[in-house]
Amino acid sequence: MKILIVVIVALGFLVGCSSKIQDYQGVEPALHLDEFFVGDLVAYGMVQDRSGAVTQRFRADIKASWDGNQGLLDEVFYWDDGREQTRVWRLTKTGENTYVGTAGDVVGEAKGTTAGNALHWVYQLEVPFRDGTIAITLDDWMFLLDEHRLINKTEMRKFGFRVGEITIFIERMDSARSPL
Repeated sequence: MKILIVVIVALGFLVGCSSKIQDYQGVEPALHLDEFFVGDLVAYGMVQDRSGAVTQRFRADIKASWDGNQGLLDEVFYWDDGREQTRVWRLTKTGENTYVGTAGDVVGEAKGTTAGNALHWVYQLEVPFRDGTIAITLDDWMFLLDEHRLINKTEMRKFGFRVGEITIFIERMDSARSPL
């Protein structure tokens, strides 16, 4: 019985420690997707498996635009194994701090909320697996470093289990040489 109580308390502590988007309210600089994701951007990233080993690296060129509450991110990924991949995000600003997005390999809609310098974005992505694909859940956290640079940390889950992580650095090309 004592072990069960210890496990329940430990789980409660871990759940209580998870970050919430509201924790970033008021943190500057404020992230506005329709301001940061405009023009040409470049991203550099890596994928890690559940043990933390880097399994893939990539660069992505992004052409981004907004028309009112509608955004378009046209991404071309260049993977370290020579593959090229395209993803076109269609974003809609649905409220002052809320967004939805779709893309060809996204199951349903991605849903996101901003607060301060952060975006919390959750969706399912179809990824190659053996001779087909599987849908994994991506739990994205984006943090604006300054008006030109953003860091994206993503936890990947399948059946509730952590299967990997993605880390991405995104920079606006119009300011690639600006200091932090």
